[in-house]
Amino acid sequence: MSHPYTKLPFHAFWRSGVAKADITRFKGLFRPKFPITDEMSFATAGSCFAQHIGRFLRMAGCDVLEAEQPPELMSKPLAHQFGYSLFSGRYGNIYTTRQMRQLLEDVATGFTDKRYVWSKGKQFVDAFRPTVEPEGLKSEDGVLLHRAYHLKRTSQMLKQADLFVFTLGLTETWVDAETGRAFPSCPGVAAGTFDADQHLFYNMPTADILADLGDIRRALKRFNPDMKLLLTVSPVPLTATAADDHVLSATTWSKSALRAAAGEFAREHDDVDYFPSFELVTSHATGGPWFDANLRGVREDAVERVMSIFFDSTGLAPMDEHTAPPEPTDSAAEEDAGSDTDLICDDLLLDAFAEPDT
Repeated sequence: MSHPYTKLPFHAFWRSGVAKADITRFKGLFRPKFPITDEMSFATAGSCFAQHIGRFLRMAGCDVLEAEQPPELMSKPLAHQFGYSLFSGRYGNIYTTRQMRQLLEDVATGFTDKRYVWSKGKQFVDAFRPTVEPEGLKSEDGVLLHRAYHLKRTSQMLKQADLFVFTLGLTETWVDAETGRAFPSCPGVAAGTFDADQHLFYNMPTADILADLGDIRRALKRFNPDMKLLLTVSPVPLTATAADDHVLSATTWSKSALRAAAGEFAREHDDVDYFPSFELVTSHATGGPWFDANLRGVREDAVERVMSIFFDSTGLAPMDEHTAPPEPTDSAAEEDAGSDTDLICDDLLLDAFAEPDT
């Protein structure tokens, strides 16, 4: 008897595609819909996990763009604390599609506004990247000048990008009640002052994520009409939730919405693809556990596995031809993150507000 399942390839079946597969390679898991080559210029952005992707692309000899170079004598760990070399722009963690859409709009227009300069003690920071100047700047005007320069350099970088790699991290965000602008963290956590009337919690539904992804794609095309978009979803759980739910359920909801939106959007566009880093880290079938003792930080061997499969699937140079052990850092953020090498994560600040174990 003939039916559609008799003609399906090996990777369509759990037994041959997973249970009896070589899980170190996962042949057929990622089949790029367009060529990804070492002749491309890569741009990266997104949540903390996106820092891993940029780091391994650099280690493999890929051209990963960098809009703003750190001062010549600044050490790598210190440069990371100041937001350099984490992503292709010094924009800090971009956790939501709303933040990403907003940033691209700001880059196109050069948007600056004193309303979005937050105080940090006696210093001042950019509300949309509140941790890239750890100690803050001395004046509001200084923050606005830094932001204008950042947007200009990011614009120049995007015009050179052939592939934009964006890692979706969260659905939960805090927005300005008057303008709807989204912040990377709740006001009052890293800087600024929380105002319940002005700062509203918003948990983005899948429809909003899809709409933002459409705007993001169109915005990227205005910088380079030939630019391709590669989406991933961060496997890192929420540090905390403001959604009146248990953090485990809130994490599942958030990641499910992001994964569904990313897959649907990639299916609709020939120049958009999805790489399953989320599945490779979180599935019980991939040889884990892949998380540190805190059940949040992704182990370095997990990241190596994920990126090895990416390189193997795309035909980019194998990692062992270029890679070297990652350099250690001494940042406080990394100490909180376990073995998340070189990660600077704004949301880890929320851990300080957790109640003692009960």
